[in-house]
Amino acid sequence: MHKAAESPLRRLPGDREMVVMMAMVMALNALAIDSMLPALPAIGEALGVAVANDRQYIISVYLLGIGFGSLLYGPLSDRFGRKGVLVPALFAYLALSIGCGLATSFTMLIVLRFVHGLVSAALGVIVVAVIRDLFAGDAMARRLSLIFLVFMIVPIIAPTLGAGVAALAGWRAIFILLAVMSVAMLVWLRRLPETLDPADVRPLDIKTMAAGWATVTRHRRAAGYMIASGTMQGALYGYLNSSEQIIGEVFDARSLFPLVFACVAIGIAIANFSNAAIVERFGARRVSQSAVFAFMATSILQIVAALSGVETLWMFTLLMMVNVGLIGFIGSNFGSIAMEDFGHMAGVASSYQSFAKTLLAATVGAVIGQQYDGTTLPLAHAFLGCAIVGLVLVLWAERGKLFTRPGTAPKSPF
Repeated sequence: MHKAAESPLRRLPGDREMVVMMAMVMALNALAIDSMLPALPAIGEALGVAVANDRQYIISVYLLGIGFGSLLYGPLSDRFGRKGVLVPALFAYLALSIGCGLATSFTMLIVLRFVHGLVSAALGVIVVAVIRDLFAGDAMARRLSLIFLVFMIVPIIAPTLGAGVAALAGWRAIFILLAVMSVAMLVWLRRLPETLDPADVRPLDIKTMAAGWATVTRHRRAAGYMIASGTMQGALYGYLNSSEQIIGEVFDARSLFPLVFACVAIGIAIANFSNAAIVERFGARRVSQSAVFAFMATSILQIVAALSGVETLWMFTLLMMVNVGLIGFIGSNFGSIAMEDFGHMAGVASSYQSFAKTLLAATVGAVIGQQYDGTTLPLAHAFLGCAIVGLVLVLWAERGKLFTRPGTAPKSPF
């Protein structure tokens, strides 16, 4: 337990309430992405978007904003406190949600969505920082796992929620829903005290942070896994960007989009739950590297299905459920390996790696989404390409030695 929790002046919420509270803070980000997907055609029509692929920017620019913002909030929260950053970020989230809902042009909406993502990056960063303040070791890992399991409910139901709200009150009401949810969180967070111990407050030192960023960039293993993780995550973002068009146009099943999206999201949830159960037994390298090879094999099956001319919606859904689920085995383990040698500068390293991975993933995902041509083939090719690049980067990071355990992994980072 965190030393601050021992103070009689602090009254923390109960364990269950804390888990749900933090999961719901993180869920505001997922809601701002996934609830938009069914409404993209209506938004494009209302704001005069002539090219269907351009609607994807509503998702990709938000993700880009999160990428840039991830670099900022770790150091800011170390200086001004967790609530000192989270509460202003939620007020900004509220204002920008309303602004997006009132947008009168597509350009205006895109600019607001980027800024919205820039602000929303604080949510995920601060949740991890709060849990790190309060717990350590296995206790921290357990609560983060529980938070993620609760959080995964949102991607499963968000498209259905967005479709329902849009059908009843129009697409602008989805942004009003985001604003209402942020108000609810602001009220709820009054029960959360500041978790940063005053003794742990750090000044904003740009030179020190820049030196830390340079150290991570020059670290062979960290850089390799960081870039590989961002590339593989880019495949997932490519699916997010083009999923509505694929299901609605290729398979003529727009009404089934929430169900298909939920199935794929369940695949990610199962993968993360399974990873937590097996990673200590087999090791992060063996699990994640095996998942990369499985990802490549499934991507080849996706290409075969796309070229066959007989691909069905449920064939596509099953393959996507498997491949996106495999990213669940890859992302968290790659991230853990990339952080192995930075215990002395965990905050700076984690913030920088999150920035680099998310920015790369958002860029790769945007490029993948823009390749959509009315078939599933570009997405399948992109998945295989991301897997090959990821494998090459891991081979470089590990000097060609795969499936090692931490004790036998190459020790030199350069």
